[in-house]
Amino acid sequence: MRLLLLAFTLALAVPAHAQNAPAAKPAAIIATAPAGTRIGLLVVDEKGREVAAIRPDDRFIPASNTKLFTTAAAMALLADQPAKGVTIGLVPGKGGVPNVILAGNGTLNLSTAPDCVTGCLAPLIDQLAAKARVVGDIIADDSAFTDQRWSPGMSWNNIGTDSGTATSALVIDHNELPIVVTPGAPGQPPLVTVSPYYTLVNQAVSVAEGETRLGIDRAVGSRVLRLYGTIKAGATWRDLLGLDDPAHYAGWLVARELGLRGVRLRGKVGSVHRAVGAAVALPDSAVTLVAEAPAASLSDEVRLINKVSQNLHAELLIRRLAFAAPAAEPDKPAPVDSLDQGLAAARAVFERAGLPRAGYDFADGSGMSTYNRVSPRAAVALLRWTAGQPWGAEFRASLPVGATDGTLRRRFVGTPLAGRIFAKTGTLNATNALSGWLIAASGRELTFSIIANDVPEGTSALATMDSVLVEIAAQN
Repeated sequence: MRLLLLAFTLALAVPAHAQNAPAAKPAAIIATAPAGTRIGLLVVDEKGREVAAIRPDDRFIPASNTKLFTTAAAMALLADQPAKGVTIGLVPGKGGVPNVILAGNGTLNLSTAPDCVTGCLAPLIDQLAAKARVVGDIIADDSAFTDQRWSPGMSWNNIGTDSGTATSALVIDHNELPIVVTPGAPGQPPLVTVSPYYTLVNQAVSVAEGETRLGIDRAVGSRVLRLYGTIKAGATWRDLLGLDDPAHYAGWLVARELGLRGVRLRGKVGSVHRAVGAAVALPDSAVTLVAEAPAASLSDEVRLINKVSQNLHAELLIRRLAFAAPAAEPDKPAPVDSLDQGLAAARAVFERAGLPRAGYDFADGSGMSTYNRVSPRAAVALLRWTAGQPWGAEFRASLPVGATDGTLRRRFVGTPLAGRIFAKTGTLNATNALSGWLIAASGRELTFSIIANDVPEGTSALATMDSVLVEIAAQN
């Protein structure tokens, strides 16, 4: 009897698609997840009939599955709305010297890449330099959104990283700055390449042997960057740093680029923010428009967000929804709280879509907040609703494809679901999620959501989750 029990236990420990014996039931596979893990699952067929259900109405932290809800609400509310891009202009200043105003609307990522094709910053600067050879102040204006740079519930340790860069209506290079570290002579500081926007304190040491263990320390609001730790000979260490005040950085960058073009700066760099509770200011009639970069298409934004799980752009999108909310109608006040009003607009979409109200709560648009909650049933209901919308195919095409692209490019490789699963991933501390569509062995299309919470440190639920879906696909 003990031998039989041992054999059964060992069989469950092997992913279903790797077993020679008949596949285990989904519940048995889920039982092999790391001890303490809580998993919810719902799979339905093309008519909405349940194929598999395990805790489908429990509420889970969804991580980046939040982006499914954000982008679906945006497709529903913003598809037909014109969007303004980034403008750069001149306004009279002291002594007849014009000031420069750079204004964003959270709709475009300006790029400084040498191979930039669209949304490039350089042409805007070129046009400005052709108009004025001497300027006063550089004013970076991100007041299209209220000054809520981080959403509630995001872990403090993500601030300063590319995962938690501050949200701003002005976006340049996704509000990230690269840092590259290469070793120097043993015992000496390494070589560091980083934007001069920061003041670098290099306390790191190059070592001939050992491990590369580097860290970055920067207080919120500070531009002093401290590098510490060790880097091994022959190694190269790269990271991306998040910005605390993207608008100020944008103004600083414009000032630097103008200087490189021979334009004299007589004033200083400043930024204009809008406090929560303050309405959007009326356009300044004194501004002379010099150049404008058009907004990115909504389709491109949704694809970027879902394919690679881009946090900043999801946060931008949820704030843009404030302008689609009832409070943004022409005869009513302009949005005074970009985040809360954007979330309210999204909830109105979910209500019209028939999602169970107990199945979702959101505090942000990206999924970085630990306050968010989603049930597998709500996620499946959302996906089935999107499939019936005019933009449904476009929305589905924005999702990663198993073993092919995006955040699923390395998952489902070598399984029957390679190229046959289209889903949004989600990863956060102790959390994994995956929701979307899969093509079963029979050719039937199934809609699913699987979410794991309370995953113990040092373990992962991904193998269990993927094995469950491979098994369900095989059985159907």
